[in-house]
Amino acid sequence: MTNIPTFKLNDGTEIPSFGFGVFQIPADGTTYKAVSDALKLGYRHIDTAVAYFNEQEVGKAIKDSGIPRDQIWVTSKMWLQDYAYEDAKKAIDLSLKKLGLDYIDLYLIHQPYGKVDEAWKAMEEAKEAGKIRSIGVSNMTPKIWNEFVPKFATCLVLTKLNLTHTSNKRNYAKLWQKHT
Repeated sequence: MTNIPTFKLNDGTEIPSFGFGVFQIPADGTTYKAVSDALKLGYRHIDTAVAYFNEQEVGKAIKDSGIPRDQIWVTSKMWLQDYAYEDAKKAIDLSLKKLGLDYIDLYLIHQPYGKVDEAWKAMEEAKEAGKIRSIGVSNMTPKIWNEFVPKFATCLVLTKLNLTHTSNKRNYAKLWQKHT
């Protein structure tokens, strides 16, 4: 699995076409081992989130792997309680600290509720400062998309959604084709 295909996001960055997610893997050494094993197998995209409570083990596994940082894509996500502007800025810095990284490749708004516009502003600023390379949203519904996305100054690069859990796939596809 050493030659993983990539695709280009609309901001020009390239993301591995598939990755290793750590949702529901406990932070009791299990996440560290899982990420270490995934990297040994050739995975180069690790997907975590504040709400998974395992960013620290993800970061340690990446550091201990010996793989150059620029060869590993890291995605993380901001959680709801951090969407107020000042809280969002702190959350980004805390994710960086827990991961032990200078930058996060892709940072997403995890759930589209609450002060999404304030979180987005903080993410745009973090991107400008080099703390985040690309920004996007996760679990966005068409209704909420239409409410928030037109307000964003920076075009999002990714909408993460598991379509197997969505009954209205055609409406999502039409909406995103129109806005990307």
